[in-house]
Amino acid sequence: MGNDTYFYFMLFENLGCIKYVFFSLGFIFYCVVIYSNVLIILAVFLEKTLHQPMYILISCLSINSVYGTTGFFPRLLTDLLYDTHIISYEACLIQSFVIYSYAAYELTILMLMAFDRLVAINKPLHYNSIITTRFLAILIVIAWLYPMIFVGFAGILTARLKMCDNKLFKVYCHNYEIVKLSCVNHNINNIYGLTITFTTICIPLSFILYSYVKIIIICQRSSKEFRSKAYQTCIPHIVILVNFSVALFCELTLSRFVNGEIPIELAVILSLEFIVIPPFVNPIVYGLNFPGIRKKIRQLLSCLKFFSCHCATTVCKIVCSVPFSKFKTIQQT
Repeated sequence: MGNDTYFYFMLFENLGCIKYVFFSLGFIFYCVVIYSNVLIILAVFLEKTLHQPMYILISCLSINSVYGTTGFFPRLLTDLLYDTHIISYEACLIQSFVIYSYAAYELTILMLMAFDRLVAINKPLHYNSIITTRFLAILIVIAWLYPMIFVGFAGILTARLKMCDNKLFKVYCHNYEIVKLSCVNHNINNIYGLTITFTTICIPLSFILYSYVKIIIICQRSSKEFRSKAYQTCIPHIVILVNFSVALFCELTLSRFVNGEIPIELAVILSLEFIVIPPFVNPIVYGLNFPGIRKKIRQLLSCLKFFSCHCATTVCKIVCSVPFSKFKTIQQT
């Protein structure tokens, strides 16, 4: 079997009418995720007082959530709606790249957040001179390019493999599952997969843990007021970190170690946590815990409400201004 083939998503077979229920729930969930994350992005970029490193990084997290969910949900909804569940080899590699780069971006952005909080708490007087706009821009560019290169090279290694099967027992394109379908030696892919795990997961997590441990040590030596303010800004980041780390651990464990040893329904749910739960939870955590973001979101919602009411009123006036005789004429024609 060559690489000009298609993959079949086997888990969508024989779902019956329940697939329409899954489609409706998935579509609503996707819209909520996009809507809430776009609100966070607009709140940060439209409000000048939020043009600070911490808030800019929060908006980067929301941009990544939109990126990751857009790489997953449209394809999932298409497979739920139609009877054919096939995807081309190239499209499968692209989806795999998007989903894995999303996961890597999430950790690198969380690493920058931890670094930002460490500098703010450890060296508050020098914070503005260290975390400058230019320095932050460089860090963000590195945080995007670094995973892109590593994950992209993994896709190149997978593309060179000759496939002997085309049945994927996943609801999305999983790089490791694609590699297992090849009929040639793929030890290089396995070794490089462990390298990616170390460089894009272990290194960022290690730095994040180091940063928050040091923050805790600094806070224990500081005043109660300082400790309260530090924890107030750090706890939302820690909640997001724990949520994503647990979800990512479930995905890595299922794909590498216990695949096939648990019920398929549970395996699907656990494997989707890292792409479904964080994009939904992030806007809630940051929207509720940061007054600046919460205030701007309320203003945006008020503007949207006013605009929708104004549009509805305008339409009603136009409709009411048309004489009834014209409606009757139109109906007769």
